Amino acid sequence: MKNWRVEPASSVRGRVRVPGDKSISHRSVMLGGIADGHTEVTGFLAGADCLATLEAFRAMGVAVERRGETSLTVHGRGLHGLRPPHGVLDMGNAGTAIRLSMGLLAGQRFTSTLTGDASLRSRPMERVAAPLRLMGASIETTDGKPPVTVRPVERLTGIDYALPMASAQVKSAILLAGLYAEGTTSVTEPAPTRDHTERMLRGFGVDVRTEGARISLRGRQKLEGTRIAVPGDISSAAFFLVAGCLAAEEGFVVENVGINPTRTGIIDILKLMGADLTVHPREEQGGEPVADIEV
Repeated sequence: MKNWRVEPASSVRGRVRVPGDKSISHRSVMLGGIADGHTEVTGFLAGADCLATLEAFRAMGVAVERRGETSLTVHGRGLHGLRPPHGVLDMGNAGTAIRLSMGLLAGQRFTSTLTGDASLRSRPMERVAAPLRLMGASIETTDGKPPVTVRPVERLTGIDYALPMASAQVKSAILLAGLYAEGTTSVTEPAPTRDHTERMLRGFGVDVRTEGARISLRGRQKLEGTRIAVPGDISSAAFFLVAGCLAAEEGFVVENVGINPTRTGIIDILKLMGADLTVHPREEQGGEPVADIEV
């Protein structure tokens, strides 16, 4: 056990980097696992949730080499190359992992069962399962919650689905199932949600079209291995941005933060409160906008 002692400080200064974005880290393993060729990932968030995704895909035959804590090489098995796992896939506490995997596994040629810890087993899954069933997927939930069993079907068919409520996880699950479906799969959002899946699919070479609130892709497209530099997670950066606003008299910089426009509410709110924030853009990483944020 470690003991930590925290004492008040009159000011903060300097530069800091925060851990990698969790949403992007999950997707880098998932999409890398079904791509042709290998995918190099840097900045991976080696937290419990993302490691649960990594281990689940290893259980389905995806070789993942870890070079240090935050760098990975994912050896993709192609769209139909995943193998049946020997046991239940344990997603820990990762809601993103289980919901996106439901869509991805709907098009596989084997049965899989997904579960998680007590908290995850209390969360609703029908909002994902229902639209996937419209595509022809065979998905069983346990009273609407995990464990979830996904069985192989003869085929999936693309749908044009209007989300009843805004959800990046539901949208992403449908689009991932759409990779295995005949025809075109479209999702229309009632309000903007995180678009990490669409951006990363494009980075793997998938033709994803966005027309207003409608996102579409054709089925049976191959993914090609790529390089993914995971930017810092703006949710983690938020604590440092607030600290800088309160006590950075000489300035303070949070480096290499993802500033996806669906995630920058913290910046907008702090500016509305009078914060002196300057966003210094960097080169995009894997289709994601990145910046240093000076306070």
